[in-house]
Amino acid sequence: MSRKIAGFLIIAGAFMIFEWVNLGFNLADGHPTSFYVVHGILIAVNIVLAVVLAAIGWRGLRGRKGDAG
Repeated sequence: MSRKIAGFLIIAGAFMIFEWVNLGFNLADGHPTSFYVVHGILIAVNIVLAVVLAAIGWRGLRGRKGDAG
């Protein structure tokens, strides 16, 4: 994996975490419980995906350190 792709994955993961946590804090009061359940599931799934993307990017960067190419 190239350094550009690895860096992109790390940045994309960090951005996703920031955006979804921000959305979680900005949900307005007064919605039915189902609204919060659905959005809570969406937030949790997307944060897991963001962590996976960032981990793949991190492994990509760490794996390149010993490479000659």
